[in-house]
Amino acid sequence: MGIAALVTWLITAAGGFVMLGTWISRGGHRPGSGSRLAPGLVFGHAALAAIGLILWIAYLAVDNDVLAWVAFGALLPVALLGFTMLARWIPARRSGTAESRFPVPVVVGHGLFAVATLVLAALAALGVGGR
Repeated sequence: MGIAALVTWLITAAGGFVMLGTWISRGGHRPGSGSRLAPGLVFGHAALAAIGLILWIAYLAVDNDVLAWVAFGALLPVALLGFTMLARWIPARRSGTAESRFPVPVVVGHGLFAVATLVLAALAALGVGGR
C-alpha cells in the first residue's frame, strides 16, 4: 500500500504542478489579478503536499510507522485546502482569471488521485497490505 500511495501521490503532484504552472504563468499570484485563489492558499497547499511527500518517502526508506502517520497527518490540511480551492475554482471556470485556464481533466484527475492517495496512505499507516 505504501508504494501504491507513493505512485498516486506522484501522479497527483504532477497534476498539481500543471495547475500551479498555469496559474503562475497567467499571473494568478500577482496582486490585482482577480484570481479567486489567494497565493497563500495555493502555495500553502503545494508546500504541505511536498512536505508530506518527503515524509512519505522517508517512511518508505526507513519503515518508521510514526513517519507514516505524520505524512498522513500532513495530507489532511492539504485535502482541506484542496477542497477550498476547488470550491473557489468552480465558479471561476468561465471568469477569465488565471485559474479558469486549468484543464478540466487535470483538475478532475488531480482530485481523484488525491483521494486515492489519502485512502492508500491511511491503509498503509494502518499496516494494511504492507509497505
